[in-house]
Amino acid sequence: MSTPKIKSIVEEMVQPYMDEHNFELVDVEYVKEGSNWFLRIYVDKEGGIDIDDCGVISEYISQQLDLNDPITDVYFLEVSSPGAERPLKKSADISKSVGKDVFVTVYEALDGLKEFEGRLLSFEDDILVIVIGKKQKQYSIPYAKVASARLTIIF
Repeated sequence: MSTPKIKSIVEEMVQPYMDEHNFELVDVEYVKEGSNWFLRIYVDKEGGIDIDDCGVISEYISQQLDLNDPITDVYFLEVSSPGAERPLKKSADISKSVGKDVFVTVYEALDGLKEFEGRLLSFEDDILVIVIGKKQKQYSIPYAKVASARLTIIF
């Protein structure tokens, strides 16, 4: 079974549990590293996720995977927080990140740049407005041109 299909099956399998228990399913990865496969599930909640939450979620997901058995490979299951530099996968993630520091890459250069790191000022009408640097230069980035986005820590 293909990696995207496994990811989709796992997302569908765990989303009802996440919704019921007020967790956010941030991302699912199914990747091979060296000779090992890893199923990584990143979760969050209002106020942050802790190790006990990850343990409970991991136990539930492990039971569901055993019942449904969508993965034929031997793999390691990891459930964790997305971390301080969490990915922003959906437009809703971008909306919730207004006022925070972000790192955004785009598919094609805008104003000669393909990477933008700064404060997300707004996200309206599918346009991200980011202010960068001490000169506070603003960039307007169409959401359709965003290749990836994540929170960042700027020192």
